[in-house]
Amino acid sequence: MKWKEQLLQLTPYQPGKPIEDVKRQYGLEKIVKLASNENPFGCSEKVVASIQSSAASTPLYPDGNATNLREALANHFHFSPSQFIFGNGADNLIQIISRSLLKPGMNTVMAAQTFSQYKHNAIIDGAEIREVPQINGEHDLNGMLEAIDDETAVVWVCNPNNPTGTYISEDSLVSFLEKVPNDILVVIDEAYADYVVANDYCDSIKLLDQFPNIIILRTFSKIYGLASQRVGFGISQPEIIKALEPAREPFNVNSIAQKAAIVALKDQDYVQYCKQKNREGLEQFYLFCKEKGLNYYPSQANFILIDFDKDGNEVFQYLLERGYIVRSGMALGFPTCVRVTVGSKEQNEGVIRVMEELLSENAVVS
Repeated sequence: MKWKEQLLQLTPYQPGKPIEDVKRQYGLEKIVKLASNENPFGCSEKVVASIQSSAASTPLYPDGNATNLREALANHFHFSPSQFIFGNGADNLIQIISRSLLKPGMNTVMAAQTFSQYKHNAIIDGAEIREVPQINGEHDLNGMLEAIDDETAVVWVCNPNNPTGTYISEDSLVSFLEKVPNDILVVIDEAYADYVVANDYCDSIKLLDQFPNIIILRTFSKIYGLASQRVGFGISQPEIIKALEPAREPFNVNSIAQKAAIVALKDQDYVQYCKQKNREGLEQFYLFCKEKGLNYYPSQANFILIDFDKDGNEVFQYLLERGYIVRSGMALGFPTCVRVTVGSKEQNEGVIRVMEELLSENAVVS
């Protein structure tokens, strides 16, 4: 087979270990998954009812234009329906953007420790990847500007950043965008924006008119609790959306997911509830880290990156064998860390208790 050479150098995206596999492997009855930044409270009860009543649509293709969802989001954000594009999760939109703009001879700029799929897709499409190391877990925007040249096609900005949870302030983001040439697409990935509480965070949707070369990515997989339904959307100028649409596969968002997303969007009380619970959960981890003298990144997302100052894979394995699935920082560019999704109060207490046991055993050994 005449495979692309760059494809053979890649491994597929590695999601968190499946719960049932962990149960079987370690003989455990209860598993708590805190690896994939899912909403521990699930989706709104109104959404559950919508999904249960949508089975009749199963034999039919979904609306390829996502008309009703498009209109719902247009009303919610006060933009034209022509300014939205939809994906089978935000990952699908990243793939569409890469396919549309990246090729051999072009380059793309991103932070060195950020969401892996920016780089993954760029490699497949044969573009040069220019990764700029972060500074204290934050995007080095000046370094990214220096990496841009005439062959740059796409710049990726993850805000808040995954896996650190750090964010870019409005002043910093605006100053950065003012210096990026207008013929370069800047992708602002705001998958975790609904969790942000920082007063100086920039909801970049309001910058669309000021900067016509940006596209903002959002998702229903996180705070809305619809990860299994896979609904992501992008917001940009109609000209950019129109150019991207031919790279989007037909019917890429299923009917049940479209209906569920509309209902989820309407239940903003539930969104605020989850946002508050997430903030309370983060405080549990902050207290634990401060008491144990562990370094961590203050997070504006629904996860926390904790530095245990030892092999992240070992910490991951210790927690896994005791029923808690987290994400090792080894593959995320932070080899002595683990990334932990914020769970319910009880889930957080449980994983913190096991972390304390790990630290106690280390103290005895040393």
